[in-house]
Amino acid sequence: MHSREASVTGRPGGTAAGAGAPEHDPAARPRSAKLINAPYISQRGTYPTGCESVSTVMLLQYLGYKLSVDDFISECLEIKEFEERDGITYGPDPRKYFCGDPYSEDGMGCYAPVIVKALNKAFRTFPRERVDSAVGAGPDEADAAFKAVDESGRPLEELIAEYIDNGMPVVFWACINMREPVIGPEWLLTDYAGDGGSDREPINKKFTDKKFTWVSNEHCMLLVGYDKKGCWFNDPYDGNGVIRYPWDTVRARHAAQHSMAVGVKRTELKCEDFNS
Repeated sequence: MHSREASVTGRPGGTAAGAGAPEHDPAARPRSAKLINAPYISQRGTYPTGCESVSTVMLLQYLGYKLSVDDFISECLEIKEFEERDGITYGPDPRKYFCGDPYSEDGMGCYAPVIVKALNKAFRTFPRERVDSAVGAGPDEADAAFKAVDESGRPLEELIAEYIDNGMPVVFWACINMREPVIGPEWLLTDYAGDGGSDREPINKKFTDKKFTWVSNEHCMLLVGYDKKGCWFNDPYDGNGVIRYPWDTVRARHAAQHSMAVGVKRTELKCEDFNS
């Protein structure tokens, strides 16, 4: 199957240089700086296409939830595989499922609605302990409740003002190492009816003629800060660590991946009170 990573020719597994862009008017940017001290996890080796899960678990651990990336994948992430039928590739809708296997180089990824659903399940499933505020972490109320929200399409400055400035990291989609996006590959969507349980095999499925086009070099990171020169991320790819990318490059690559982002809001509702 195809990898999420592509070269400028669109072939899986190649490399492409990151691109810069002219700086926007500095007046349009936040005028101060902030850096949230969130736990860092690398996806290198174990989770070659699991950047969404790794980034989400960094956020969960920051909030005090006790779980590993493996816990999140096995208990919260909805996964469907690709199939070849008569030479045609059929696969899941990344807006509904993780496509492929996050433990495999041949996996693809998933979009923001999948992470919203998985995050809210994690809030219901895993225990949360009091966070040591001395680490610069978020709210330290042991009984605080949270809800994941799909913030796709919101301007970067709004995400920063609402979340980063209030000590809350954001799950953020862009491109691997800020490379140029590459259109493709494509597959026909499989519709699923019901879920078969722990093995995640569908009860019923239909192979459709609906075509989906992936944007390669897709990548997910945890947005943790900003300054005058750019935005800071916990970037799980290849052990990149806490890294800064220029403002305009971040905007361009974020837009290339449908401006997807997931925020977490404090709520007085218990996690059981919402279903998304």
